[in-house]
Amino acid sequence: MKRRDFMKTAALSAGALSINRFLYADSPEAQRPNIVFVLADDLGYGDLGCYGQKYVKTPNLDRMAAEGMKFTQFYSGSTVCAPSRCCLMTGLHTGHAFIRGNKEIQPEGQYPIPPDTITIAKVLQKAGYKTGCIGKWGLGGPGSSGAPNQQGFDYWYGYLCQRQAHRYYPSHLWENEAKIELNGEKYSHDLMTEKAMQFLDENHKNPFFLYIPYTIPHAELVVPEDSMKEYEGRFEEKPFGGAGNYGAQPSPKAAFAGMGSRLDRDMGRLLNKLKELGIDDHTVVLFSSDNGPHKEGGHDPGFFDSNGPLRGIKRDLYEGGIRVPTIARWPGRISPGTVSDHIGAFWDMMPTFADLAGIEPPDGLDGVSFAPLLRGNAEKQKTHKFLYWEFHERGFNQAVRMGEWKAVKTAADKPLELYNLNQDIGETRNIAKQNPNIVKQIESYLSTVRVESEIFPTKKGE
Repeated sequence: MKRRDFMKTAALSAGALSINRFLYADSPEAQRPNIVFVLADDLGYGDLGCYGQKYVKTPNLDRMAAEGMKFTQFYSGSTVCAPSRCCLMTGLHTGHAFIRGNKEIQPEGQYPIPPDTITIAKVLQKAGYKTGCIGKWGLGGPGSSGAPNQQGFDYWYGYLCQRQAHRYYPSHLWENEAKIELNGEKYSHDLMTEKAMQFLDENHKNPFFLYIPYTIPHAELVVPEDSMKEYEGRFEEKPFGGAGNYGAQPSPKAAFAGMGSRLDRDMGRLLNKLKELGIDDHTVVLFSSDNGPHKEGGHDPGFFDSNGPLRGIKRDLYEGGIRVPTIARWPGRISPGTVSDHIGAFWDMMPTFADLAGIEPPDGLDGVSFAPLLRGNAEKQKTHKFLYWEFHERGFNQAVRMGEWKAVKTAADKPLELYNLNQDIGETRNIAKQNPNIVKQIESYLSTVRVESEIFPTKKGE
C-alpha cells in the first residue's frame, strides 16, 4: 500500500474535518474540561518518588499522584522520541503511524509529518479549543509541513529539532514561525515554563489544550545551580567529558537529580497556577514520558534504578524502554490516591481527548478512549486486546502486549520471546516454548497489524 493511500484510509483527510463532524455532545459546555498534557523526555518508570525513586526528590509529582490517578501499566508510543510523539499526536501505533523512527533532516529538524495528518491539536482546535505547544517538537523542522503551527497549534514555542534539544543553553528557539536568538545564555526549560504560565494567563477563560513536551531529563546533564546544589557532594561521581551533542559535566549524577527536581518544581508551579486562575477543578492534567530512561550524557540509569523493576532502557522494546510513569489529575472527578492497572498507550490520547471534549474522534485510530476511567466510570472502560510497537534503528524489532502476555521479537529472523508480566515483570524467563498456542495467536496478529512504510522500510540495512 502506498503511503498516500494509507494516510487516506487510516485517518480523515484534512478536507473532511467539517464542523458537522465536531458537534458538541449532549454534555453541557461546563463539562468540557481544559486539557494539559506534560511530557518528560527520557524519564524512566522508576524516576519519580511515587514510582519508587530514592535519590531524586519529586514532591509535586508525588502529590499529583496522591491527588489523582497513577497508572502502573501505561506505555509510550515508541522507545525513542519522534515516533513516540507521532503516536501521541495521531492516535496510531508504529505499525500505522507515518513516523516510525528518528530520521534527521539537515540543518534542522526531523522528517516531517504530512500536511494532511490529523493531529490531536487539529481535532481540538476544530472543537473550539485554544491550542498551545511549548517544548520539544521533533515532527518537522522550520518551514515544513510538520511544523506545529501547520498541525493545529495556535501557539508554539520551543525546539523544532530534537537533535538541537540535546543542549539546554541553545543558540535559538522558535516562537511560532519566528527564530528567537538566545546565544546560549538562557536555560531553555525555564523559558518554556514561563511561556506555559503566560499561555494559561491568556487563555484560561475559554477551553484550551496545552501540550508541554519538556526536554528534561534528556541528553546533556546540565541544570542551574539552584536546583543542583542540594545534590552536590551526595554521590560518587564519574565526570563526563562531553561528546557529540552532549556537553561536559563534572557531576552528572547531581545534575540528573537536580534536573528531576527542577521538572518537579515546575509541575508544582503549573498546578498552583491552575488553582490561582480558578480552573483547577475544570482542568485535566496528565503527565508522562516519551520512552524509557536514557544512557547518554553521562547518565547512569542503573545507579538511579531509573527503570524500576523493568528490563531494558531507551531503544529497547522490553518493558523498561516503553512502560512509562503516567499520572492523571482532575479534582472532583478522579478519586484521590487511585492506582490503575489499566493497560493503555499513547495512541489512546487522541480518542480520550476527543471524548473529554465531547466530540467524535477521527476514524481509523488504533487508540481506545480511557475517559470513562478518568470520569470514575471504570465499569464502562473498554480495553485493548493487543498493543503493538515496532522499532527500526536496530534492524526491525517488534513487541506485542496481549493481556498478561508480552512478546518481543528482536530481529525479523529471530523467534518470538514470550513473557508473562503478571508473574515476571522483569521479563527474565522466556516461556515461548511452553506456550505455543499463545505464540501462534500473537504471530497471527503480527501478520495483519501493520502496513509497510516507504520512509521506514523493514528491509535490512535500509
